[in-house]
Amino acid sequence: MNRLGYFDCVGGLAGDMLLAALLDAGADGDLLQQLPARLELGAVEIRVTEVERSGVAALHVEVVPPDEPPPRTWRRMREMIDGSELPDVVKARALGVFSLLAAAEAKLHRVDIDAVHFHEIGGVDTLVDICGAALLLDDLSVDRVECSPLPYSRGTVRAAHGVLPIPAPATVELLRGAQLEGVGHEGELVTPTGAALAVGLSESFGPPPRLTLESVGYGAGTDDPPDRPNVVRVLIGTCEHSRARASLVETNLDDLNPELVPDAVERCFEQGALDVWITPTQMKKGRPGIVLAALCRPVDETRIADVMLRETSALGVRLSQLDRIELEREHHKVAVAGGTVSVKVGILDGAVVNVAPEHDDCAALASRTGRPVKSIWALALAAASREHLGE
Repeated sequence: MNRLGYFDCVGGLAGDMLLAALLDAGADGDLLQQLPARLELGAVEIRVTEVERSGVAALHVEVVPPDEPPPRTWRRMREMIDGSELPDVVKARALGVFSLLAAAEAKLHRVDIDAVHFHEIGGVDTLVDICGAALLLDDLSVDRVECSPLPYSRGTVRAAHGVLPIPAPATVELLRGAQLEGVGHEGELVTPTGAALAVGLSESFGPPPRLTLESVGYGAGTDDPPDRPNVVRVLIGTCEHSRARASLVETNLDDLNPELVPDAVERCFEQGALDVWITPTQMKKGRPGIVLAALCRPVDETRIADVMLRETSALGVRLSQLDRIELEREHHKVAVAGGTVSVKVGILDGAVVNVAPEHDDCAALASRTGRPVKSIWALALAAASREHLGE
């Protein structure tokens, strides 16, 4: 069983909203209260209150430092998290989110990443928001996170650098790869911290996945606008297998020079396609043709579509959204015939169910040794099977 958390960003996403939703979904509140001491932040107060937003009962979290702390650099942030006594998985998640923030700020201000001063997003509250979210997800035993499309609003906000457009430039930079949904709302719905948490923690964006629902939590923002409930809803549940969102990009072709088809296939792989295939078909007026199809992650679908439009005679492509059940995968090397071959190992519920040598490695080693490819492949499979299947 895989345990999954889904961020349903009804009213947007901010760090304090996510903390509150995770607490409301059943995470241990004492862990959050102990977090400032574990990060050596001093006498930081964390207030958790029950509120309503548009009639929806939710929790609200406020992080209150004793004094306004000075801006911190990314290097200092990293040292504080690395030097804490938090579990390794929590550190890794938190550092992954903070690294996105640092990279966005470094790009916007054209400075070295270690010299980035975080200003608003470098405060005590953001340290607690990000490390707290990672800690509470670990407490809820969440293995995988997915997120809804994020609402994209407009307006302006006053910040340390002056009046900025909404979403703030740092937020927009962080949202690369996320799915956005334009909404008619004036004001900030997704903060830079919220954007970093969504992108840094989520493996995919889209509608709720198939899961057995166990708990639901609502986290509220500070404002209570009339046009939408200012809450994020977190769904916690389990799924039998590891599921991932995938996009199917395909087009019908009946006038493409066949010699150009392999080039289009190769370009699709170069742009991140998980698999590409060609299916013979019969087109209108009895013309023979092909269907060129590529499976990819949703974040790569635009690039794959561009490849098909540029490299073929297609005037359009079709996009479909799919759920994909995937084995956990590991890559290992085995020594055979005086060389090494990579092997893919597929794991289901902790047990190895598939072992497959990489054909290109087998072919390269066969070329160097003068042995048949099938012989190298068989030796690699036998070696990998002995190591991973006990055969």
